[in-house]
Amino acid sequence: MKKQVFWSIGAAVVLTVAVVAAALALLSSGSGDDGASGPGADGPDAAGASSAPGASPAEQGQAADVPARPDCPKGTVAGVGLDCLGGQESAAEASADSGVTIVNVWAWWCQPCREELPLLEEVATTHPEWEVLGVHADTNAANGAALLEELGVGLPSFQDSDNSFAGALGLPRVIPITLVLKDGREVGRFVQAFESTAEIESAVAGALDG
Repeated sequence: MKKQVFWSIGAAVVLTVAVVAAALALLSSGSGDDGASGPGADGPDAAGASSAPGASPAEQGQAADVPARPDCPKGTVAGVGLDCLGGQESAAEASADSGVTIVNVWAWWCQPCREELPLLEEVATTHPEWEVLGVHADTNAANGAALLEELGVGLPSFQDSDNSFAGALGLPRVIPITLVLKDGREVGRFVQAFESTAEIESAVAGALDG
């Protein structure tokens, strides 16, 4: 009788060990499959791609609020329709393509632009007969408006997210660029960074007299 009980207990122990071993083997196999497929879908590569420099404007933080900026003159700029950076179309009658307009093409990451924009602001103040405008040539409108706020520059600026302005006018792929327009027609183009207000005034005057 005791021998039968002993063998029964022994068989039960062996069966239990076998079941536990089988369960552990299944668990180990399942976790290995998850590890192989996980990094491809949700690992560092996927996360890195969403924040890459070449991401779309929405992926670069375009959801951030663009600071309110001065309204832009109505109509086109040199015949090109652009959105106003942080503002709306002005209710005033004057348009960007009437009279003398100075257009500066810039971007928030451009160091020479950072130094030139305040000079253009001074020119706009001392020459109210000229309309001085900016065209921000970058997809990140929020960063563009933030730079103008940081510099204390109140010039109206248009937003060119797809380089439509440069493409329409055949501008080189460099910035800053300053254009002089007369009634919407380009009469002067300066592919350089101006270093003083006197230099800007002289260039504009020369383009208008040419």
